[in-house]
Amino acid sequence: MRDAYHDELDAITDALVELSSLVSSAMGRATAAVLDADLQLAESVIAGDAVIDDRYHEIEERAFELLARQQPVATDLRILVTSLRMVADIERAGDLALHVAKVARRRYPLSAIPAELRSTILEMGQIAERIMVKAGQVVARRDVALAAELETDDDRMDDLHRQLFTTILGDGWRGGVEAAIDITLVGRYYERFADHAVSVARRVVYLVTGERVVAG
Repeated sequence: MRDAYHDELDAITDALVELSSLVSSAMGRATAAVLDADLQLAESVIAGDAVIDDRYHEIEERAFELLARQQPVATDLRILVTSLRMVADIERAGDLALHVAKVARRRYPLSAIPAELRSTILEMGQIAERIMVKAGQVVARRDVALAAELETDDDRMDDLHRQLFTTILGDGWRGGVEAAIDITLVGRYYERFADHAVSVARRVVYLVTGERVVAG
């Protein structure tokens, strides 16, 4: 009976890793959509958000069922409670990929990203995609050292986010108000996406060490 119970705990971890992969892929495709004004790609991200939401609810229900049926204590209780918090972070990150895709759809057939900011948005998208993959690896391996790498990735994301504001608030900005609003929104979506990935990693550190990582 206990072996079956721990198999179910492992299955929840596996599902979290799978969900993080789905969300990472969604943000990668959303980035391509917003840069290239690719309506079909944007629509695929928007439609795919329903799958992410379904997986989120499945994981949540499995965790609640184990809590009710097994009444776990100590480490097992911490695993389940932490899993519920992590799945919420991952699902919210998926919503941010959805928001990026909606910006791409709203501006089609034009790109929402001016030429002078394409490289910055591209790098932000690449960091976002990579950081969520790493978050999934941290969950799968309970890798505290890898969790620390996400903090560095997040610092770079914050730097790029600040660069966006420097550009759109500078005297040389010629993109107009509408483009500035789009850039502000998209930049915020990427920045928050990275924050959710870091939150997942910090929860794993707590799970492994019992120590809470204080946000910098």
